[in-house]
Amino acid sequence: MTRQRILREKKTAEKMTAIYCKANHKIDSGLCSECKDLLNYVQKRLDHCFFGERKPVCGKCPIHCYQKEMREKITTVMRYAGPRMIYKHPVLAIDHIIRSLKKVPVLKK
Repeated sequence: MTRQRILREKKTAEKMTAIYCKANHKIDSGLCSECKDLLNYVQKRLDHCFFGERKPVCGKCPIHCYQKEMREKITTVMRYAGPRMIYKHPVLAIDHIIRSLKKVPVLKK
């Protein structure tokens, strides 16, 4: 089974976190320890996503798999970096926009 969607989500999260960290934590290269921890958490959650390759964008997901504190942190990162993604990583940004318009998978009991 290919994991293309999960890999793309990880790459998007990585790019967004880098944009946010560079601007807000004034790191010249790489990520600060707080942003590294957040990115590691996001990637771990993506590895264990219930939906796998049918995964919706996190904002539309019916399952909230992030702890409250981490959800607040990634929301802050996304709100800052999201609008800037269109200039820095247009392919990832457009792909994310298109996927956010798609129907969310239904949970089966």
